[in-house]
Amino acid sequence: MSSSALSEIVRLERTRNYLRPGDVSTAVRLWKDYVHHSERRLWHDYEWGNVHWYCCGDPLEARVLLDSVMQAMAPRSARELRQIVSRFDAVWNQPSPPYDLGEG
Repeated sequence: MSSSALSEIVRLERTRNYLRPGDVSTAVRLWKDYVHHSERRLWHDYEWGNVHWYCCGDPLEARVLLDSVMQAMAPRSARELRQIVSRFDAVWNQPSPPYDLGEG
């Protein structure tokens, strides 16, 4: 990201009551790590929840936070963050492989 976008994130983290320093980078990391989990683990988390989210952060809430930050940013800076987040969104939205691979 450009220095101006990073500066804007730092400014937002200092001035918004719903952000603390480092929240945006933590949210990006949580979302990135979550979307790269196996489908089975994602399904388990969806069905039963994940107890580690209470201590380490909820990736779904992190994604919502990223949306609100992108809304608060200037268009150019938001576009830079959106490009990063959209790469992880693309992983999240990939279709599942078919269960029947035509073998048999």
